[in-house]
Amino acid sequence: MNFYSQDTLIQDILRESLDERFFDWANKELEEFGGRCATSIDERAKHTDREGQPRLTKYDKLGNDQSYVWVNEGYKQTVKETYGRGIVGYIHKDIPELNQKGNYLYSFAQGYLLSQSEPGFYCPVTLTMATAYLIEQYASNELKERFLPHILSTGEEELYEGATFLTERQGGSDVGANETTAVFDKESGSYRLYGEKYFASNAGMCGVAAVLARTENAPSGTKGLSLFLVPWKKDDGSLNGISIRRLKDKLGVRAVPSGEVELDGAKAFMIGEQERGFYYMMEALNLSRICNAVASVGIMRRAYTESKNYAEERDAFGQQLINYPMIQDSLVKMKVKLTAETRAAFELIQEYDTWYQGKRSPESSGLLRLLIALIKAESADQAIHFSHEAIEMHGGNGYIEDFVTPRLLRDAQVLTVWEGTANILGLEVLRLFSKFDIGRVFVEKMTEELERYSENERELTDRIAPCLHNLKNEIELLLSLGDIEKTRQIKTLQKKMVTLFEAITLVKATLNGQKKDHRIARLFIEDQLVPLWGIEGQLWPLEDGLEIL
Repeated sequence: MNFYSQDTLIQDILRESLDERFFDWANKELEEFGGRCATSIDERAKHTDREGQPRLTKYDKLGNDQSYVWVNEGYKQTVKETYGRGIVGYIHKDIPELNQKGNYLYSFAQGYLLSQSEPGFYCPVTLTMATAYLIEQYASNELKERFLPHILSTGEEELYEGATFLTERQGGSDVGANETTAVFDKESGSYRLYGEKYFASNAGMCGVAAVLARTENAPSGTKGLSLFLVPWKKDDGSLNGISIRRLKDKLGVRAVPSGEVELDGAKAFMIGEQERGFYYMMEALNLSRICNAVASVGIMRRAYTESKNYAEERDAFGQQLINYPMIQDSLVKMKVKLTAETRAAFELIQEYDTWYQGKRSPESSGLLRLLIALIKAESADQAIHFSHEAIEMHGGNGYIEDFVTPRLLRDAQVLTVWEGTANILGLEVLRLFSKFDIGRVFVEKMTEELERYSENERELTDRIAPCLHNLKNEIELLLSLGDIEKTRQIKTLQKKMVTLFEAITLVKATLNGQKKDHRIARLFIEDQLVPLWGIEGQLWPLEDGLEIL
């Protein structure tokens, strides 16, 4: 099995998006990585989940607090292989064979493959990506020179994985309630941090962490928070005023050690301007939300692959499962939604690459944030749904830990919580409506896209047009409501917005001229888009669906 070579969709997306030279190199790299993800990395992930979970050894033999986190040898090998392929490094530095930097598109293609076997480990990768972003964008040249070579290492330097510590016991998503304090140390010119972080992922494995704390006499709330870079250890190898109280016993994503971390005079270096930390961290959070969506799509893909393979192999009542119409219908619907979600996620990633490379305006930044919120929420829900569908496809076997399906469901469940729950994302969308008039911007953008494709795909665009018209009216109605009613209505509206975006993204894909892309777009529109507005979908022949499996 090879997660890349067997996936023509991700190959199509990369071929459409990368220049020929970059694609040829990436294609070879991803084929090799896809093979490892489907075999050795997958086997290690199974071991880590069941018998090889991270363990905290709090004290050494003399009773000294060492807060040592043990991880198994297979996990260490996955760390080495994954970072060595530039999943973080090649975003920010040249790929030797090409003499040019990579981009987020290539990194997220790696993450998509990795998440099909080990979404738990993709969390530390995500945190390292966010740490690298924060240092590159806002840290002093001195901090960049000291830490970036390690964070971006592909084997030539000692690797420092990253972490972002936000959550505190009394606050949770309410980051403004954070109490961790930063005291300036005149002698060293750095700061000392005091406090605790209640859900600190990659604790004990990270070399550095980006931490929010409040300087002395800083105002309350998010406006008083500054961002600090905290090395896990001192130069002599001892702990840098950091200890781990305990590791969390989580439902899923057991590969990543998530702990309660205490900071007692930890030496720290301010990143960027004082009291701008929350805003910096929110930029990193948006990047992490894209990673979350990629992990979700990876789980969706694995769930579909396992379902299809099982249906083709399993006999019931004298024939293979795949020959039964209800099974066929389930697989077709999964394939259609998977294609829509994957294309939408990678469309978002290309928008993010453009933004990251400096093509920014208030309007484009607002639209990017909107798409991130919409796709993160939808993909996380779908990862759970697909995992459930895969279990049902397997019947009783799907509930047994010999199969990957229970782990998929356990790992998927956290993705609706990490980087913002559906409620938090709904509030984010409402803020964007208010700050950027982003509802109008979104409708105008979708109208422009629809008109662009109508000449070649009139049949499809004519079905979408009434939905877009209705959406415009519903956004205007929402904006006329009071604040309480807005919060009650926003999640329903979000679902309509993201489904419409996915439909238009699928129509865009039909311009390549492949019949399967037209069929997928048509099935998605009739089965998932138009019913949202009470429009009766046109019944499609099952044979059309079987053509895309």
